[in-house]
Amino acid sequence: MSDHFEEAGYGGRAIGFGERPAIVTVDFQLGFTSPEWPSGRSPHIQRAVERTRELLVLARELRLPVASCNVAWGSERDMGRWKVDSLYQGAFFYGHPATRLDPRIYEPGYDFHFTKGAPSIFFGTPLVTFLTKQAVDTVIVCGCTTSGCVRASIIDSFSYGYRTIVPEECCGDQEEQPHRDNLRDVHRRYADVMPLAEVMARLRGAPAAR
Repeated sequence: MSDHFEEAGYGGRAIGFGERPAIVTVDFQLGFTSPEWPSGRSPHIQRAVERTRELLVLARELRLPVASCNVAWGSERDMGRWKVDSLYQGAFFYGHPATRLDPRIYEPGYDFHFTKGAPSIFFGTPLVTFLTKQAVDTVIVCGCTTSGCVRASIIDSFSYGYRTIVPEECCGDQEEQPHRDNLRDVHRRYADVMPLAEVMARLRGAPAAR
């Protein structure tokens, strides 16, 4: 089958790792990872949480920076004009249990934690300040959902000039087809989408965090 993107030069270069990687996790909160809530019943997201846990164990052993965010609002007044009904039911307002980060991926004594209100982990958050202080040049993006907040975060990571790496197994969505479609597209344009095993092998050779 002809690939017109490839013929046009898309995906022709690899991004590669720099010298100072960090891991960021996008919205691995109970509202998306626990079956107690409708948006948390995706087996694909569950698998992504488990694989991300493996990556984070290694990252913390290596003393690499880890930033974990959730999404929440005070009320409908400070929300964007979302088209997702479940966001308006109260489970994504400050203080609700669904806004808590999944304990499988969050380590309070280590991770830099903050809350965002828009799709991208970068938009209106302190993430860039944290990454700058850590002298990070490579951002490894994990989280959910691939077609929404993860994709937005990948694009912003690229826009801020970071080398952007995506471990394919560490992102999840409500369905696998949008996950595959979006990762294929960002791999053509903005990031290196790689198997988790390859990412972990590269991290084992990375300098420790300052």
